[in-house]
Amino acid sequence: MNPTMVLSSLALLSGFGIRYWINRRKFYRRSPLGAESFSSYEKSVFISFLERTGKWIAYILIIFGLLLLWSYSKQQKDNKVLIQKEVPFKHDQNPK
Repeated sequence: MNPTMVLSSLALLSGFGIRYWINRRKFYRRSPLGAESFSSYEKSVFISFLERTGKWIAYILIIFGLLLLWSYSKQQKDNKVLIQKEVPFKHDQNPK
């Protein structure tokens, strides 16, 4: 398997995994009225900052994974065209 494909898959899976984990934590932190509950102001600021940073990292990983996937597909397409150009079909006119 091509390393580009492996890195692309890892980046996409980890990016979507981080987003899922952060959103799940945020969902379960909400009260029945919809407000998030923290034990202190400092925890609120720190956790919100970490979640915001984590989401940006997740978005960067997803974009990186998509770019690697696009690069892999373009590389495969270019290799296919190159092989077709190198090996032209020769038809033997005089079979023996």
